[in-house]
Amino acid sequence: MIPFIDLKAQQVRIRDDVDKRLANVLDHGAYIMGPEVKELEAELGKWSRTKHVISCSSGTDALVLALLGKKLRPGQGVICPSFTFAATPEAMAVLGASPIFADVDPHSFNLDARNLSAALQAGIDSGLEVVGIMPVGLFGMPSDMIAIRDFAQKHGLWVIDDGAQSFGASFNDVPVGKLADVTCTSFFPAKPLGCYGDGGALFTDDDEVAEIAISCRIHGMGKTKYHNDRIGMTARLDSMQAAVLLSKLSIFQDELDKRQQVADQYQALLSAHVITPRLTKGATSSWAQYTIKLPQDCDRQAIQDALSAKGVPTMIYYPIPMHKQAPYQRYPVANGALTITDTLCDIVLALPMHPYLTSEQIITISDALKSAMAEAK
Repeated sequence: MIPFIDLKAQQVRIRDDVDKRLANVLDHGAYIMGPEVKELEAELGKWSRTKHVISCSSGTDALVLALLGKKLRPGQGVICPSFTFAATPEAMAVLGASPIFADVDPHSFNLDARNLSAALQAGIDSGLEVVGIMPVGLFGMPSDMIAIRDFAQKHGLWVIDDGAQSFGASFNDVPVGKLADVTCTSFFPAKPLGCYGDGGALFTDDDEVAEIAISCRIHGMGKTKYHNDRIGMTARLDSMQAAVLLSKLSIFQDELDKRQQVADQYQALLSAHVITPRLTKGATSSWAQYTIKLPQDCDRQAIQDALSAKGVPTMIYYPIPMHKQAPYQRYPVANGALTITDTLCDIVLALPMHPYLTSEQIITISDALKSAMAEAK
Protein backbone atom coordinates (compact mmCIF):
# COMPACT_ATOMS: atom_id res chain seq x y z
CA MET A 1 0.00 0.00 0.00
CA ILE A 2 1.37 3.41 -0.97
CA PRO A 3 1.00 5.75 2.02
CA PHE A 4 -1.40 8.65 1.51
CA ILE A 5 0.81 10.77 3.79
CA ASP A 6 4.17 9.33 4.85
CA LEU A 7 5.10 10.66 8.29
CA LYS A 8 7.32 7.65 8.94
CA ALA A 9 9.74 8.53 6.15
CA GLN A 10 9.91 12.08 7.44
CA GLN A 11 10.52 10.89 10.99
CA VAL A 12 13.46 8.72 9.91
CA ARG A 13 15.03 11.86 8.47
CA ILE A 14 14.63 14.01 11.61
CA ARG A 15 14.44 11.43 14.40
CA ASP A 16 17.84 12.22 15.97
CA ASP A 17 17.10 15.94 16.08
CA VAL A 18 13.58 15.35 17.46
CA ASP A 19 14.97 13.07 20.17
CA LYS A 20 17.50 15.72 21.24
CA ARG A 21 14.90 18.46 21.34
CA LEU A 22 12.42 16.35 23.31
CA ALA A 23 15.18 15.35 25.73
CA ASN A 24 15.87 19.06 26.30
CA VAL A 25 12.22 19.58 27.24
CA LEU A 26 12.38 16.67 29.67
CA ASP A 27 15.55 18.12 31.16
CA HIS A 28 14.28 21.65 31.76
CA GLY A 29 10.75 20.55 32.69
CA ALA A 30 8.92 23.63 31.33
CA TYR A 31 6.29 21.57 29.56
CA ILE A 32 3.85 24.42 28.96
CA MET A 33 5.01 27.63 27.26
CA GLY A 34 8.64 26.63 27.63
CA PRO A 35 11.57 28.17 25.72
CA GLU A 36 10.82 26.09 22.62
CA VAL A 37 7.52 27.92 22.22
CA LYS A 38 9.17 31.33 22.08
CA GLU A 39 11.87 30.01 19.75
CA LEU A 40 9.23 28.55 17.44
CA GLU A 41 7.23 31.78 17.37
CA ALA A 42 10.38 33.70 16.44
CA GLU A 43 11.23 31.29 13.62
CA LEU A 44 7.66 31.35 12.30
CA GLY A 45 7.83 35.15 12.34
CA LYS A 46 10.80 34.97 9.97
CA TRP A 47 8.86 32.65 7.66
CA SER A 48 5.76 34.82 7.61
CA ARG A 49 7.47 38.23 7.88
CA THR A 50 4.90 39.20 10.51
CA LYS A 51 5.33 41.21 13.70
CA HIS A 52 3.36 38.89 15.96
CA VAL A 53 3.15 35.09 15.99
CA ILE A 54 0.95 33.56 18.69
CA SER A 55 1.21 29.79 18.88
CA CYS A 56 -1.77 27.88 20.23
CA SER A 57 -3.31 24.46 20.75
CA SER A 58 -4.95 23.92 17.32
CA GLY A 59 -5.82 25.56 14.06
CA THR A 60 -9.42 25.87 15.19
CA ASP A 61 -8.36 27.68 18.36
CA ALA A 62 -6.23 29.98 16.21
CA LEU A 63 -9.37 30.93 14.26
CA VAL A 64 -11.32 31.55 17.47
CA LEU A 65 -8.49 33.66 18.90
CA ALA A 66 -8.36 35.68 15.68
CA LEU A 67 -12.11 36.31 15.79
CA LEU A 68 -11.85 37.31 19.44
CA GLY A 69 -9.04 39.65 18.44
CA LYS A 70 -11.37 41.20 15.88
CA LYS A 71 -14.07 41.48 18.59
CA LEU A 72 -16.62 39.40 16.72
CA ARG A 73 -20.04 39.51 18.42
CA PRO A 74 -23.40 37.73 18.15
CA GLY A 75 -25.50 39.28 15.41
CA GLN A 76 -22.50 39.81 13.18
CA GLY A 77 -21.64 37.81 10.07
CA VAL A 78 -18.46 36.67 8.33
CA ILE A 79 -18.32 35.57 4.69
CA CYS A 80 -16.57 32.24 4.13
CA PRO A 81 -16.58 29.36 1.63
CA SER A 82 -18.81 26.35 2.12
CA PHE A 83 -16.26 24.11 0.40
CA THR A 84 -14.03 23.77 3.45
CA PHE A 85 -13.49 21.90 6.69
CA ALA A 86 -15.93 22.48 9.56
CA ALA A 87 -13.43 24.51 11.60
CA THR A 88 -13.88 27.54 9.34
CA PRO A 89 -17.58 28.27 10.05
CA GLU A 90 -17.45 26.58 13.45
CA ALA A 91 -15.13 29.24 14.84
CA MET A 92 -17.75 31.91 14.11
CA ALA A 93 -20.71 29.89 15.29
CA VAL A 94 -19.22 29.06 18.70
CA LEU A 95 -18.91 32.80 19.32
CA GLY A 96 -22.58 33.31 18.47
CA ALA A 97 -21.87 34.94 15.13
CA SER A 98 -22.96 33.73 11.71
CA PRO A 99 -21.03 32.30 8.79
CA ILE A 100 -22.30 33.52 5.43
CA PHE A 101 -21.55 30.89 2.81
CA ALA A 102 -20.18 31.92 -0.57
CA ASP A 103 -19.23 29.96 -3.67
CA VAL A 104 -15.70 29.12 -4.77
CA ASP A 105 -13.71 29.33 -7.99
CA PRO A 106 -13.92 26.01 -9.89
CA HIS A 107 -10.20 26.02 -10.73
CA SER A 108 -8.54 27.15 -7.50
CA PHE A 109 -11.20 25.68 -5.12
CA ASN A 110 -10.87 28.93 -3.15
CA LEU A 111 -13.33 31.70 -2.31
CA ASP A 112 -14.37 33.46 -5.51
CA ALA A 113 -14.17 37.24 -5.12
CA ARG A 114 -16.87 37.56 -7.78
CA ASN A 115 -19.32 35.94 -5.34
CA LEU A 116 -18.61 38.28 -2.44
CA SER A 117 -21.26 40.86 -3.37
CA ALA A 118 -23.97 38.20 -3.35
CA ALA A 119 -22.71 36.88 0.00
CA LEU A 120 -22.66 40.36 1.50
CA GLN A 121 -26.23 40.93 0.36
CA ALA A 122 -27.33 37.56 1.74
CA GLY A 123 -25.95 38.52 5.11
CA ILE A 124 -27.61 41.93 5.07
CA ASP A 125 -30.93 40.39 4.00
CA SER A 126 -30.66 38.05 7.01
CA GLY A 127 -30.37 41.01 9.36
CA LEU A 128 -26.68 40.56 10.06
CA GLU A 129 -24.00 43.17 10.45
CA VAL A 130 -21.41 41.80 8.04
CA VAL A 131 -17.96 42.59 9.43
CA GLY A 132 -15.43 40.32 7.78
CA ILE A 133 -14.32 37.74 5.24
CA MET A 134 -12.54 34.47 6.00
CA PRO A 135 -11.07 32.93 2.84
CA VAL A 136 -9.46 29.49 3.02
CA GLY A 137 -6.25 28.45 1.25
CA LEU A 138 -7.73 25.09 0.37
CA PHE A 139 -5.41 22.22 -0.50
CA GLY A 140 -2.36 24.49 -0.19
CA MET A 141 -2.87 27.46 -2.49
CA PRO A 142 -3.80 30.87 -1.02
CA SER A 143 -6.90 32.68 -2.22
CA ASP A 144 -6.76 35.69 -4.54
CA MET A 145 -6.08 38.11 -1.71
CA ILE A 146 -5.75 41.16 -3.94
CA ALA A 147 -9.35 40.88 -5.14
CA ILE A 148 -10.64 39.83 -1.72
CA ARG A 149 -8.87 42.64 0.13
CA ASP A 150 -10.00 45.19 -2.45
CA PHE A 151 -13.61 44.15 -1.85
CA ALA A 152 -13.10 44.16 1.92
CA GLN A 153 -11.61 47.64 1.91
CA LYS A 154 -14.43 48.97 -0.25
CA HIS A 155 -17.04 47.65 2.19
CA GLY A 156 -15.24 48.25 5.48
CA LEU A 157 -14.61 44.57 6.23
CA TRP A 158 -11.59 42.87 7.78
CA VAL A 159 -9.99 39.71 6.38
CA ILE A 160 -8.82 36.66 8.34
CA ASP A 161 -7.00 34.08 6.22
CA ASP A 162 -7.66 30.47 7.16
CA GLY A 163 -4.25 29.15 6.17
CA ALA A 164 -4.59 25.78 7.87
CA GLN A 165 -3.58 24.06 4.63
CA SER A 166 -1.61 26.79 2.87
CA PHE A 167 1.14 27.81 5.29
CA GLY A 168 4.39 27.70 3.34
CA ALA A 169 2.78 29.04 0.16
CA SER A 170 2.80 32.59 -1.15
CA PHE A 171 0.89 35.01 -3.37
CA ASN A 172 2.84 37.53 -5.46
CA ASP A 173 5.93 36.69 -3.37
CA VAL A 174 4.12 37.53 -0.13
CA PRO A 175 4.04 34.56 2.26
CA VAL A 176 0.91 33.12 3.83
CA GLY A 177 0.82 34.84 7.19
CA LYS A 178 1.28 38.29 5.65
CA LEU A 179 -1.58 38.25 3.13
CA ALA A 180 -4.43 39.31 5.44
CA ASP A 181 -5.13 41.33 8.58
CA VAL A 182 -4.77 38.08 10.51
CA THR A 183 -3.77 34.60 9.35
CA CYS A 184 -4.33 31.30 11.15
CA THR A 185 -2.75 27.93 10.54
CA SER A 186 -2.89 24.39 11.86
CA PHE A 187 -0.09 22.06 12.86
CA PHE A 188 -2.22 18.92 12.76
CA PRO A 189 0.15 16.02 11.93
CA ALA A 190 -1.09 15.64 8.33
CA LYS A 191 -0.43 19.29 7.45
CA PRO A 192 2.65 20.25 5.42
CA LEU A 193 4.12 21.58 8.67
CA GLY A 194 2.65 19.40 11.40
CA CYS A 195 3.52 18.38 14.92
CA TYR A 196 2.89 15.04 16.67
CA GLY A 197 -0.40 16.13 18.19
CA ASP A 198 -2.54 19.25 17.88
CA GLY A 199 -1.17 22.75 17.42
CA GLY A 200 -1.73 25.99 15.58
CA ALA A 201 -0.64 29.59 15.25
CA LEU A 202 -1.95 33.07 14.54
CA PHE A 203 0.00 35.68 12.53
CA THR A 204 -0.64 39.43 12.50
CA ASP A 205 0.96 42.86 12.40
CA ASP A 206 -1.97 44.28 14.41
CA ASP A 207 -0.87 45.05 17.97
CA GLU A 208 -4.41 45.05 19.39
CA VAL A 209 -5.34 41.72 17.81
CA ALA A 210 -2.12 40.22 19.14
CA GLU A 211 -2.72 41.57 22.65
CA ILE A 212 -6.23 40.13 22.79
CA ALA A 213 -5.16 36.78 21.32
CA ILE A 214 -2.25 36.43 23.76
CA SER A 215 -4.57 37.21 26.65
CA CYS A 216 -7.40 34.93 25.50
CA ARG A 217 -4.96 32.08 24.86
CA ILE A 218 -4.59 31.79 28.66
CA HIS A 219 -8.05 32.43 30.14
CA GLY A 220 -8.08 36.16 29.34
CA MET A 221 -5.01 36.68 31.48
CA GLY A 222 -3.88 40.23 32.21
CA LYS A 223 -0.44 41.37 33.28
CA THR A 224 -0.22 38.67 35.93
CA LYS A 225 -1.37 35.04 35.96
CA TYR A 226 -4.35 35.57 38.23
CA HIS A 227 -5.46 38.90 36.80
CA ASN A 228 -8.11 38.43 34.12
CA ASP A 229 -8.88 41.19 31.63
CA ARG A 230 -11.44 39.29 29.57
CA ILE A 231 -13.09 35.90 29.10
CA GLY A 232 -10.67 33.59 27.35
CA MET A 233 -9.86 29.92 26.88
CA THR A 234 -7.09 27.36 27.28
CA ALA A 235 -5.25 27.43 23.97
CA ARG A 236 -1.55 27.09 24.72
CA LEU A 237 0.93 25.11 22.63
CA ASP A 238 2.97 22.73 24.76
CA SER A 239 6.76 22.69 24.64
CA MET A 240 7.07 19.19 23.21
CA GLN A 241 4.96 20.05 20.17
CA ALA A 242 7.01 23.20 19.69
CA ALA A 243 10.18 21.10 19.81
CA VAL A 244 8.84 18.80 17.09
CA LEU A 245 7.85 21.77 14.95
CA LEU A 246 11.30 23.35 15.28
CA SER A 247 12.83 20.16 13.99
CA LYS A 248 10.40 19.95 11.08
CA LEU A 249 10.84 23.63 10.27
CA SER A 250 14.51 22.97 9.53
CA ILE A 251 13.53 20.81 6.53
CA PHE A 252 10.29 22.59 5.61
CA GLN A 253 11.56 24.43 2.54
CA ASP A 254 13.14 21.28 1.16
CA GLU A 255 9.87 19.41 1.68
CA LEU A 256 7.92 22.19 -0.04
CA ASP A 257 10.25 21.93 -3.02
CA LYS A 258 9.74 18.16 -3.14
CA ARG A 259 5.95 18.57 -2.92
CA GLN A 260 6.11 20.84 -5.97
CA GLN A 261 8.11 18.20 -7.83
CA VAL A 262 5.45 15.60 -7.01
CA ALA A 263 2.71 17.96 -8.23
CA ASP A 264 4.64 18.63 -11.43
CA GLN A 265 4.96 14.91 -12.16
CA TYR A 266 1.27 14.31 -11.48
CA GLN A 267 0.47 17.18 -13.84
CA ALA A 268 2.59 15.70 -16.62
CA LEU A 269 1.10 12.22 -16.24
CA LEU A 270 -2.56 13.05 -15.60
CA SER A 271 -3.51 16.35 -17.22
CA ALA A 272 -4.69 14.62 -20.40
CA HIS A 273 -7.02 12.33 -18.45
CA VAL A 274 -8.49 14.37 -15.55
CA ILE A 275 -8.67 18.01 -14.54
CA THR A 276 -5.56 18.63 -12.48
CA PRO A 277 -5.10 21.50 -10.00
CA ARG A 278 -4.30 24.86 -11.53
CA LEU A 279 -2.38 27.54 -9.70
CA THR A 280 -3.63 31.11 -9.80
CA LYS A 281 -1.17 33.49 -11.44
CA GLY A 282 1.34 34.64 -8.84
CA ALA A 283 0.48 31.87 -6.38
CA THR A 284 2.52 28.98 -5.08
CA SER A 285 1.11 26.04 -3.16
CA SER A 286 2.22 24.02 -0.16
CA TRP A 287 0.33 21.10 -1.78
CA ALA A 288 -1.34 19.98 1.42
CA GLN A 289 -3.43 17.77 -0.84
CA TYR A 290 -3.33 16.93 -4.53
CA THR A 291 -6.97 17.09 -5.58
CA ILE A 292 -8.12 16.26 -9.09
CA LYS A 293 -11.54 16.65 -10.68
CA LEU A 294 -13.07 13.59 -12.30
CA PRO A 295 -15.49 13.76 -15.23
CA GLN A 296 -19.02 14.26 -13.95
CA ASP A 297 -20.23 11.00 -15.50
CA CYS A 298 -17.60 8.94 -13.61
CA ASP A 299 -18.50 6.55 -10.81
CA ARG A 300 -16.20 8.02 -8.16
CA GLN A 301 -16.78 5.25 -5.67
CA ALA A 302 -15.96 2.60 -8.25
CA ILE A 303 -12.74 4.44 -9.05
CA GLN A 304 -11.82 4.65 -5.39
CA ASP A 305 -12.54 0.94 -4.91
CA ALA A 306 -10.42 0.01 -7.94
CA LEU A 307 -7.53 2.16 -6.73
CA SER A 308 -7.76 0.71 -3.24
CA ALA A 309 -7.59 -2.81 -4.68
CA LYS A 310 -4.31 -1.79 -6.34
CA GLY A 311 -2.86 -0.39 -3.10
CA VAL A 312 -3.54 3.26 -3.86
CA PRO A 313 -5.40 5.15 -1.11
CA THR A 314 -7.57 8.16 -1.92
CA MET A 315 -9.61 10.69 0.03
CA ILE A 316 -12.53 13.00 -0.71
CA TYR A 317 -12.15 16.54 0.60
CA TYR A 318 -15.08 17.31 0.99
CA PRO A 319 -18.11 15.17 0.11
CA ILE A 320 -20.73 17.39 1.77
CA PRO A 321 -20.51 21.19 1.68
CA MET A 322 -20.85 23.03 4.97
CA HIS A 323 -24.08 24.83 4.03
CA LYS A 324 -25.76 21.40 3.68
CA GLN A 325 -24.46 20.04 6.99
CA ALA A 326 -27.14 19.88 9.69
CA PRO A 327 -25.65 22.44 12.12
CA TYR A 328 -25.12 25.04 9.37
CA GLN A 329 -28.25 24.85 7.25
CA ARG A 330 -29.82 27.86 8.97
CA TYR A 331 -27.07 30.28 7.95
CA PRO A 332 -27.21 32.59 4.89
CA VAL A 333 -26.08 31.34 1.48
CA ALA A 334 -25.07 33.64 -1.37
CA ASN A 335 -27.69 33.60 -4.14
CA GLY A 336 -29.53 30.88 -2.18
CA ALA A 337 -27.40 28.13 -3.77
CA LEU A 338 -23.73 27.34 -4.34
CA THR A 339 -23.59 25.61 -7.71
CA ILE A 340 -19.81 25.34 -8.05
CA THR A 341 -19.41 24.05 -4.51
CA ASP A 342 -22.10 21.39 -4.99
CA THR A 343 -20.46 20.20 -8.21
CA LEU A 344 -16.98 20.03 -6.70
CA CYS A 345 -18.20 17.94 -3.78
CA ASP A 346 -19.35 15.32 -6.30
CA ILE A 347 -16.23 15.13 -8.49
CA VAL A 348 -13.10 15.86 -6.43
CA LEU A 349 -10.65 13.12 -5.50
CA ALA A 350 -7.41 13.52 -3.55
CA LEU A 351 -4.42 11.36 -4.45
CA PRO A 352 -1.43 10.54 -2.22
CA MET A 353 0.69 13.65 -1.66
CA HIS A 354 3.82 14.00 0.44
CA PRO A 355 7.49 14.89 -0.12
CA TYR A 356 8.66 11.28 -0.02
CA LEU A 357 6.69 9.88 -2.94
CA THR A 358 9.09 8.37 -5.46
CA SER A 359 8.82 8.85 -9.19
CA GLU A 360 7.98 5.15 -9.52
CA GLN A 361 5.16 5.46 -6.98
CA ILE A 362 3.70 8.46 -8.79
CA ILE A 363 3.75 6.52 -12.06
CA THR A 364 2.05 3.58 -10.32
CA ILE A 365 -0.66 5.86 -8.88
CA SER A 366 -1.23 7.58 -12.22
CA ASP A 367 -1.41 4.33 -14.18
CA ALA A 368 -3.79 2.86 -11.59
CA LEU A 369 -6.05 5.92 -11.86
CA LYS A 370 -6.16 5.76 -15.66
CA SER A 371 -6.95 2.05 -15.52
CA ALA A 372 -9.64 2.55 -12.88
CA MET A 373 -11.30 5.30 -14.93
CA ALA A 374 -11.35 3.06 -17.98
CA GLU A 375 -12.94 0.24 -15.96
CA ALA A 376 -15.54 2.54 -14.44
CA LYS A 377 -16.93 3.71 -17.79
